[in-house]
Amino acid sequence: MSGQSRRPSKPYRRPKKDPVRILAFEALRAVDERDAYANLVLPPMLRKARENEDFDGRDAALATELVYGTLRRQGTYDAIITRCVDRPLREVDPPVLDVLSLGAHQLLGTRIPTHAAVSATVELARVVLGDGRAKFVNAVLRKIAADDMDGWLERVAPEYDDDPEEHLGIVHAHPRWVVSALWDALGGGRAGMEDLLEADNERPEVTLVARPGRSTTEELIEAVGEESALPGRWSPYAVRLAEGGEPGALDAVREGRAGVQDEGSQLVAAALANAPVEGTDRIWLDGCAGPGGKAALLGALAAQRGAKLLASEKQPHRARLVARSLAGNPGPYEVIAADGTRPPWRPGSFDRVLMDVPCTGLGALRRRPEARWRRRPEDLDSFAPLQRELLRQALVSVRVGGVVGYATCSPHPAETRAVVEDVLKGRAGADVTAEWIDARPLIPGVPALGDGPDVQLWPHLHGTDAMYLALLRRTA
Repeated sequence: MSGQSRRPSKPYRRPKKDPVRILAFEALRAVDERDAYANLVLPPMLRKARENEDFDGRDAALATELVYGTLRRQGTYDAIITRCVDRPLREVDPPVLDVLSLGAHQLLGTRIPTHAAVSATVELARVVLGDGRAKFVNAVLRKIAADDMDGWLERVAPEYDDDPEEHLGIVHAHPRWVVSALWDALGGGRAGMEDLLEADNERPEVTLVARPGRSTTEELIEAVGEESALPGRWSPYAVRLAEGGEPGALDAVREGRAGVQDEGSQLVAAALANAPVEGTDRIWLDGCAGPGGKAALLGALAAQRGAKLLASEKQPHRARLVARSLAGNPGPYEVIAADGTRPPWRPGSFDRVLMDVPCTGLGALRRRPEARWRRRPEDLDSFAPLQRELLRQALVSVRVGGVVGYATCSPHPAETRAVVEDVLKGRAGADVTAEWIDARPLIPGVPALGDGPDVQLWPHLHGTDAMYLALLRRTA
């Protein structure tokens, strides 16, 4: 028997529970398992966490960055993780992949020191996955940590000259088909396309709308503080919160006199309200009103002119959101749950109609980063008949001389001008005739609106969602 004694084994150490990273992991699981959206899942989770005295504003900011950053660059991180595991990515359990993606984002997309990113993620893995799989996470993260983001992109992305769309897709974290679709809509060369993709990866400012006759931009700026609030770039009703802020803390927002609304959405509603109509101007329709942002602005503008707004939304739960947004509107309005493709109102009932149709949402990828990975090219085909029928019914619903606004939060040509042209040329069964109205003069002061008569807004050019607007006047 040797005189050497066996080295005693280390006592088991319980993993440290990091509430920030656990919350981020749980949010990612909700997005993955329930097809939820982070902008709906995360806020209530943060509110609940902040009831704990140990969870402060900095913790909330870090959790938000971890969730949104990981979702935004999911495709890029998947390509990198693929190089660091010994099996196809589809064979990695989704919870393990979520932990690895969180670690990859900390290593490659934040300023968190390497050792802290690895150790914190391994501790998270021990808590949510168990010690065995935590060892796998540790081994993969150490491989990822061997290079920085630029180095990894050189390894996993093809050369631009060999495959421009795949290169841009991996470097800027967009699916290839989305890169192709956005490029078709934007046109131009590489520089503009890279600017757009980079803008999609920036967190958008929180923008408020002061509903006319109920609030003012001056009131909102004073309430927020001039050091934290800026006037809108384009909309006369907009206020931008420079530091994010909490809109729900403002009296005007709680009372419904103001709300959170992207500036592009405000411009669409205002352009329809300002379009010239021939004859009366007494009753307006928002035909796809949920969740109510545009309806609330239209209702306020209609009230100033003595007009009534009918807000229609197919889904009852979304119709309730519309009613909440319009509550307290000073002018007459009505909210109903109705299908815009089989409307209950008589043809020719309205002077103005807004039809903001369901779409792929490719224009709002800044706000819903997971949508880029969730959508598929075939979604375009599924939305197409609905979009055409909603526009056709909008033209039937407006009187001769009245105006229809066709809007969508997508720049994809198949969801924008192609829809309008098909309806105007009778390819969608339209039994009314209409003419284009040049929308550009109705969005004053905004540059780079294109050749008209329709308008396409862009995140990298205008700081808004990529809203599309076509204005049409019914002629017969």
